[in-house]
Amino acid sequence: MEIKVLGMGCPKCFELERRVKNALERLKMEATVEKVSDLKQIMSFGVFSTPALVIDGKVVSQGHLPSVEEILNWLQANREK
Repeated sequence: MEIKVLGMGCPKCFELERRVKNALERLKMEATVEKVSDLKQIMSFGVFSTPALVIDGKVVSQGHLPSVEEILNWLQANREK
């Protein structure tokens, strides 16, 4: 699984990365987590509001800080595919 946290370096972006890692740990899942701060890369996902979360190429959240529970649900749903 490939996860990207999109953001320019704001506190919410760092918190999203922390929550993603927390959710992965709770699920005992392996994944590559990449922090993307390059504006061109962020926009290539069609994201205009950060923080944003991309799981295996699909934007699942943008413009707000999702809870760990929301992230757990997205990760579990993606695992089942």
